[in-house]
Amino acid sequence: MVGLCSFLVVASCGLPRPGPSKAEIFEGSVQRSGDAFIVVVSDRVTRATAVTPAFGFSEGFQNAAIVGSDTIRPGDTLGLTIWENVQDGLLASEGQNATVLEEVQVDGAGFIFVPYAGRIRAAGNTPEAIRRLITSRLDEQTPDPQVQVRRLAGDGATVSVVGSVGGQGVYAIERPTRTLSSMLARAGGITIPAEIAQITVIRGKHSGKIWFQDLFDNPHFDIALRGGDRILVEEDTRSFTALGATGAQNRVPFESQTISAIEAIASVGGLNSNTADPTGVFVFRNEPAAVAANVVGRNDLIGDQRVAYVLDLTQPNGMFQARDFAIRDGDTVYVTEAPFVTWNKTISALTGSLSSVNALNTLASGGGAN
Repeated sequence: MVGLCSFLVVASCGLPRPGPSKAEIFEGSVQRSGDAFIVVVSDRVTRATAVTPAFGFSEGFQNAAIVGSDTIRPGDTLGLTIWENVQDGLLASEGQNATVLEEVQVDGAGFIFVPYAGRIRAAGNTPEAIRRLITSRLDEQTPDPQVQVRRLAGDGATVSVVGSVGGQGVYAIERPTRTLSSMLARAGGITIPAEIAQITVIRGKHSGKIWFQDLFDNPHFDIALRGGDRILVEEDTRSFTALGATGAQNRVPFESQTISAIEAIASVGGLNSNTADPTGVFVFRNEPAAVAANVVGRNDLIGDQRVAYVLDLTQPNGMFQARDFAIRDGDTVYVTEAPFVTWNKTISALTGSLSSVNALNTLASGGGAN
C-alpha cells in the first residue's frame, strides 16, 4: 500500500496542470523555504491593502480664477475706430473725421502701436481699459477724441485637447468654455467609457490628473483653464492577470476605478466548477514596503515585497472578504486546482498506462500464437 501511494505521488508530479498547487505555494513562503509572504485575507488585511490611485488637482489649479472673456491677450487681433472733432485731424483722411485701424495685432510682449499714441499695453486689459489709454494719449494732441476698441478674430488664449474626445484640436477660451468640463464638451465629449476615462491637464511644468467621473462628482475639480493648457483624455491602462482554474485565463483591463477580488474572478467567468479549489484563491502582488510591513507586522522590510494573499471562499465570511479585497494594477489572480482533480488525473494516467501495457501484452501474446 505504501509503495502504491509513493508511486501515485511521483506520478502526479509529472501530470499537466495550470500551475502550482496550494501546498506548493505555501511551501514557497518566507516561513518555510521561499521568499514570499503568504497572508490570509482578513478584514484587517483588506483595510491595510485598500490602496487606490490618488488623482486630483493641486491648489494652484483649483484656486485659479475664471479668465475674463473680455481680457486681451498676446496674439489677439483688435479693431480701432477713432473720431476727431476737427476737420483736419491727426489720423483722419481729408474730408473725414473718423479713422479705422483694422487688424491691429497684440504682439508677444502684449503691446499694440497706435499712431500718435505710441505703444499701448493691451494684454491683461479689457477693450474698455485700452480705449481709455488711447483716449488719454490722443487727448493731448487732438481735442476730445472718441475711441472704440473691439476684438476681431479669435482669442489669444487657447488650449489643446487631445486623446479620446470627439474632436481633437486647439480651442479658444471663450465665455462658454472657460472651465474644464465645458471645454471637453466643446471638443465633442469623451469617446471612451466614463468609468475608465482619465483627464490630465498640463500647465507649464505642472500637471494634474482626475477621473472623468470625479469631474462631476466634485465641482472643485472643474478648474478654470489658462491659455496654453494641454488637456489629455485617455483610457485607464491598469490590468490584472487571471490564471488557473477559472473560466478563462487572460490579461484583464480594469473596467472601473476599483475592482474587488470577487469581481475579478467573475470577469473571467468565475471559478471552474469542475476543477477549482475555492479554498485556494490567491492574489500575487509586489507590495510596497510600507504596506507589506503593516500587513505582516514587521518593521525591517526594505523595498517591494512579494506577497501572496489567499482567500478561502468556503469560509462563512469568505465571499464578503473577496468582495472587499481590492485588486490593484499588475496583480495576478490565481485559482488552484482541487486536490481530487490531481488525484483523478493520476488515476486516469495510471489506468491509462496499465491499459496500454495490457494491450501491448495482448498483442504480444497474439503475435506469439501465430
